[in-house]
Amino acid sequence: MAETTDSKIISVDKINEAAGQLKGIAIHTPLAENLQLSEQYQANIWLKREDLQVVRSYKIRGAYNMMESLPDEELKNGVVCASAGNHAQGVALACFKKKIQGTIFMPVTTPEQKVKQVKMFGKEYVSVVLEGDTFDDSFARARSFCDVKKAAFIPPFNDPMIIAGQGTVGKEILDDADFKIDYLLLPVGGGGLSAGVGSIFHHLSPETKIIGIEPEGAPAMQKSLEAGKLVTLDHIDKFVDGAAVQRVGDITFDICRKVLDKVITVAEGKICGVILKMYNEQAIVVEPAGALAITALDELKDEIKGKNVVCIVSGSNNDITRTAEIKERSLMYEGLKHYFIVDFPQRSGALMEFLSDVLGPDDDITYFEYSKKTNRELGPALIGLEIKRKEDLKPLIERMKAKNFSFEYVNDQPRLFRFLT
Repeated sequence: MAETTDSKIISVDKINEAAGQLKGIAIHTPLAENLQLSEQYQANIWLKREDLQVVRSYKIRGAYNMMESLPDEELKNGVVCASAGNHAQGVALACFKKKIQGTIFMPVTTPEQKVKQVKMFGKEYVSVVLEGDTFDDSFARARSFCDVKKAAFIPPFNDPMIIAGQGTVGKEILDDADFKIDYLLLPVGGGGLSAGVGSIFHHLSPETKIIGIEPEGAPAMQKSLEAGKLVTLDHIDKFVDGAAVQRVGDITFDICRKVLDKVITVAEGKICGVILKMYNEQAIVVEPAGALAITALDELKDEIKGKNVVCIVSGSNNDITRTAEIKERSLMYEGLKHYFIVDFPQRSGALMEFLSDVLGPDDDITYFEYSKKTNRELGPALIGLEIKRKEDLKPLIERMKAKNFSFEYVNDQPRLFRFLT
C-alpha cells in the first residue's frame, strides 16, 4: 500500500490512546498459530482470538473508547444504542464499567439468549427496550429517544472513536507478531473493525496485504468500492448478522477505500461448514461473522501458499438454537441436501415404488410432508433428501423421470424455499 497522509485515516496516536483507555476493560486476546489450518493451506495461519474477548467479541473496544471520550455533560442523561447483537453487549458492559445508565433498543424478534446477555453485562445500569420488527425500526426508535432524552447515541461503527477502539485489535496483533505479516484477513460489516485495524497497519505495516471479507448476501463494502461511492443494497441475506448491513458508514468507507487492498465475499453456506468444522475438529466456537476470515482462506489458497497469514476471529456469540439451520445451509452448499415437490399418483404402492426404485441405497429422507387429496389424480408431497455425494443428485433425478414421477426442484426457488427455512 502506498503511504498517504490522508487525515481521514485514524492515527497511531489515537489508537494508542484508545489502548490506554481500554486497559483493565478489554483483555489482550491471543494471537495463536493454528496448526490444522496451516497444514491444510500450506501457509502459516495465525488466529487473532477476539472470540475470547470479555463480551465474546471486539465490540467492547469501540463502545468503551467512545464513551470514555465523551465529556460528562454529554453523558449526564445516559447513553443509547440500537443493536440485536455484539454492539449491544459491548455498550452494556461499558455502561456497567463506567456506572452510566444505558438504554438499548433491540428488535422484538431478538432471541431471548441475546437479551439475557445484554442484561447480564449491564446489570442495573442497562434497560433493554424491545421495539420494532427489524433493526431499522429499533434504530429509528433509539434516535428518537435520544432526541427526547438528550442522551448520547453510541453508533455501532461510524464514528472515529469507535474506529480507534476497534483499531486496538490491530495494535495487539502488531505488538505480538514476531514475524512479517504478509496477509491480514478480517471481516467487514459496517466497516469499523476494518477501518481501525486497516489504519494502524497502513501506518506501521504498509507491506501487509489487507483483505476484507463480506458475506455473499450482503456485499455493501464491496459494491461501494466498485462504484467509488456509498451504495445502499436493496436486499440482503441477514444470516451473518454480525456483518450483514445494507449500507456501510461514510467515515468507514472513506478509510477502507484507502487501507484495504480488496474486499471479497464468501457464501453463507460455506461459512456454515467452517463453523461446524471449527467446533467439531478444534472445539472453537465462532459466530457466522467470526468465521468470515477463516472461510476466505479457501478462496485465497493459491495466493497465500507459503505466506504468513493472520485471520481475525471477531466473535463467538453463536446461538445454539441456530445449529440446525447452520447444518442445513452447510449441507445445501455442499450439494448434499435437496428438496423436491413430488406429485404422487393417488394409488396404493406409489410411495413404495418411490422408495424402492427411485431412492439410492445411501439416500436418506429427512423431511416428508403429504396430505391425501380427494377427487384428484395426483397428490403433492414435499420431500427433503440427504445424499452421500453431490454426484448422486443427477442419477436420482434421472430415476424419478424414468419412473414418471412429476416433480419440482425447490432448492433454487427462493419464493418456495423460504417456507422451509
